[in-house]
Amino acid sequence: MWTNSEDKSLRQRAEAVIPGGMYGHQSVRLLPDDYPQFFERASGAYLWDADDNKYIDYMCGYGPNLFGYGHEGIDAAYIAQLKKGDTMTGPSGLMVELAEQMTSMVSHADWVMFCKNGTDATTMAMMIARNFTQKKTIVLAKGAYHGAAPWCTPLKNGTTPNDRANQIFYTYNDVESLEAAVKEAGDDLAAIFAAPIKHDTFIDQEDPTPEYARRARELCDENDALLIVDDVRAGFRLARDCSWSRVGVKPDLSSWGKAIANGHPISALLGAEKARNAAATIYATGSYWFSAAPMAAAIETMKLIRDTDYLEHTQTLGQRLRTGLDEAANRHGFALRQTGPAELPLIMFEEDPGYSKGYAWNEALMKRGVYFHPWHNMFICAAMTEADIDHTLEVADQAFKTVRDAGTLPPVEKLAILSMLSDEH
Repeated sequence: MWTNSEDKSLRQRAEAVIPGGMYGHQSVRLLPDDYPQFFERASGAYLWDADDNKYIDYMCGYGPNLFGYGHEGIDAAYIAQLKKGDTMTGPSGLMVELAEQMTSMVSHADWVMFCKNGTDATTMAMMIARNFTQKKTIVLAKGAYHGAAPWCTPLKNGTTPNDRANQIFYTYNDVESLEAAVKEAGDDLAAIFAAPIKHDTFIDQEDPTPEYARRARELCDENDALLIVDDVRAGFRLARDCSWSRVGVKPDLSSWGKAIANGHPISALLGAEKARNAAATIYATGSYWFSAAPMAAAIETMKLIRDTDYLEHTQTLGQRLRTGLDEAANRHGFALRQTGPAELPLIMFEEDPGYSKGYAWNEALMKRGVYFHPWHNMFICAAMTEADIDHTLEVADQAFKTVRDAGTLPPVEKLAILSMLSDEH
């Protein structure tokens, strides 16, 4: 029987000692009311909250879980190195080995810089582009997420207009909009930022069109600017290379994180030879950026990416889920919008402007042991099985019936906070 008494108790305690009770993307304040905030353990494709409710977890830690929580081989490599040395006065030789492996796998990359968060990597990319070009203006897609630093955070509170100076926005996949933004930048273009796919929250996902991706490459070449693909969220989930390898376009820089060590804390910026000196002559560092244990985990993760069929497996499972959900929705008189790659599903209801159907359905799933998200893309991990997908579909069918039987539902009031978000982000 699902319960959340321990979670409620922890939330009350957190309110006293953590601003807002929780912060950042891990806060559940915009999710359905009973969504758990605190978790106790995780294994494979499963997650247990503070009340010991078990879930098939389709958020995968917001992306880091690629091969399953607590993967034996990856964690063994991490623990072995932890016992030898982790955060030391300097890095271990594993840093060189990991750099060699990643540059051999990512076709556009000749060098790597390691850090901790996706924001670290995207911020370094911006700095390197400005150092390389000696120009200031960066061109970014409207609504794209590139991290939580003042220059890119989606919430403007605590920032100043100067933090966001020298930025021009375009519409993802709109070549004319991109060209207009580059024209507006004039002789001051340092870089074009691009997400691997359009994975903004609350709206349908889109793959990059070849025309858009090629034009972004051409515009950078014509203006001696750098093309940056922010692959933090999707890296190694869509391809065993940079995600834009799927459309045959090589960026100059790409940022990585989340899945590259299966949840152990490390991120990376990969770059082409042309930007090597610009990368070598910025100042970027962190006390924990050179820690050895996450690098050991990443090396083991790279081996699994190269040597297993994880990618094909997650794609097959994602398509099985997508097809089954459409069939279940139709049985109960609903239509879904399932967009983006099947292995990074975003699932929303048609004719649901107030998100009430989506919220009711997601809450019904959650209380039956399936953790979905109502407005953020989700993830398929390699530890999931066909049985997990089939169980999810059984639960989804029950949840559709719950929503159908509830009749007309009011709009979700808590989403009024979205008006606080930047028009550009």
